[in-house]
Amino acid sequence: MASITFKQNPVTLLGNEVKVGDKAPDFKVLANDLSEVTLADSKGSVRIISVVPSIDTGVCDAQTRRFNEEASKLGNVKVLTISVDLPFAQKRWCAANGIENVQTLSDHRDLSFGEAYGVHIKELRLLARAVFVVDSSDEVTYVEYVSEATDHPDYEGAIEAAKAAN
Repeated sequence: MASITFKQNPVTLLGNEVKVGDKAPDFKVLANDLSEVTLADSKGSVRIISVVPSIDTGVCDAQTRRFNEEASKLGNVKVLTISVDLPFAQKRWCAANGIENVQTLSDHRDLSFGEAYGVHIKELRLLARAVFVVDSSDEVTYVEYVSEATDHPDYEGAIEAAKAAN
């Protein structure tokens, strides 16, 4: 498993670590309208899956904004931002911040995504910061488990991987 810290304190990640070359695990999360969303719902597109602990915090806010800006330039690439925030909070945040190119999804109900991708922080019931790129045939082409959950991910690395997979 990936080893990460949250505010410099080691935390335990639950689930299965995902690696480049793996078939992307399926998951079931909630859209802002409470409908269920799975990996198959975006089949045929390259996906950047941006994972954040909570959309209402500084780095998570900046990460979601950055991928929102980049999404409009990436063609057939869908950007999914997943956190355990409630769908209502995600919807409110997106509306207040003009976020239109990223789909925010909630893993609050059963941590299906967190377990499938090995980002469920046991001690906090949050998701660890991570970025995954999944190509149109559901192969994982890029993985970053951010070693300190309060740090930014490698935006350029993820964007370049998405362009290469497109």
